[in-house]
Amino acid sequence: MPAHEKINYVEFPARDLAQTKAFFTAAFGWSFVDYGPDYAAFSDQGLDGGFYRSELQATTASGSALVVFFSQALEETQARVERAGGRIVKPIFTFPGGRRFHFVEPSGNEFAVWGEALA
Repeated sequence: MPAHEKINYVEFPARDLAQTKAFFTAAFGWSFVDYGPDYAAFSDQGLDGGFYRSELQATTASGSALVVFFSQALEETQARVERAGGRIVKPIFTFPGGRRFHFVEPSGNEFAVWGEALA
């Protein structure tokens, strides 16, 4: 059962649902369940959610919340994101507590990946 009054699910827009699904499958190993032609859900990724067909996009420049992944091998994750068709919009940089990069997936949604600081 979901936890009472805790974040349970997140939804993102997707201009090209097929490309977005292919990207997350290639970059992060996600799988999807389609609910008709305009919605695809994912689960077991730290937080369950889905993508709905829309011309909108979620970016920090437009005031969207930023969803941040964690990686134990930041450079490897960045390379996998790029190979899968993601565009790096902020290369790896340091911040208090670690390092991270931001990327945009094929439908234009911005995400980030962080890792611990190098020793």
